This record gives sequence, structure tokens and C-alpha cells, in this order.
Amino acid sequence: MMTTVNTTTERHNPLIEDFKRFYRDMKYGKAVDISDIYADNVIFVDPIHKLQGLDNLSAYLDHSLENVTECRFEFLDIIASDSIAYIKWRMHYHHPKISAQPQTLKGISHLHFDQKITFHEDVYDMGSMVYEHLPIIGRIIGYIKRRIARG
Repeated sequence: MMTTVNTTTERHNPLIEDFKRFYRDMKYGKAVDISDIYADNVIFVDPIHKLQGLDNLSAYLDHSLENVTECRFEFLDIIASDSIAYIKWRMHYHHPKISAQPQTLKGISHLHFDQKITFHEDVYDMGSMVYEHLPIIGRIIGYIKRRIARG
């Protein structure tokens, strides 16, 4: 069973709380401005892109949400120090062009920060997010997973 690691730094770090508030409901709940949590020269990395700069990150996030009808994060575990955090999450999302049903994706955010976040890397399974939901490719991936599981 997973539990949240509430280090003293995490409990009292308003930047991590603002990060969680920003991502808690990305489609509707912009209670925190992106410039409040990210540095101007932030580096952002995920399985799709690597980009630098607040404007590029903002444009990427806006574009990512264009066809999404739901996108919210559930935060599971947090390990944080004075300048680094690892946050395990579940993203609940619905992208009608990918799947008729809402989906859940597990991942981890790795953050470096001082006054604001200077580095943000999201690690997740791109296959679970997209490829497994495509008609032909999804069946192939399912077949491969079943074969591997049987040994």
C-alpha cells in the first residue's frame, strides 16, 4: 500500500502546494498562474517533448488540453528536499479522439526548484496513454503483453 511521504519540506513548501493546486484540475481549475510556479527559463521534459522557457511550456500545456474534456491529477506519494521533489500521480483524462472512455495514466514528476520550478520531467508510459487505444496498434500491443506475461 502506498503512502504519502510528508517530509517537513513538503508540508511547508508553498511551491509544491501551488504545483499540486495547478495540476489538480487542469481543464477547469486554474487557481494558480503558471508564472507563479515556473521559472522563466524552465526546462520541461516528457516522453513527447523537451522544451525550454515559460512561454513554450504554457503553449504546450494549452495545446495539450485543446481536445481534452477532462484532465485532473491525483497525487499519491511525494518525496521532497529543499530543492528537489518526486511526485507520483495518477492523471485522469478523457480525450475523445483517443478513446471513448475516460482513462487513467500513472506517472512521476521530477522537479528541481529554488524560488520557482527550474526543471520538470514527467515520466509515464506513452503506450498506455496513446498507443494501446489505437485500433490496430492497440491489439498488437495487447498481444505482445499477453505473450510476455505467459513467459
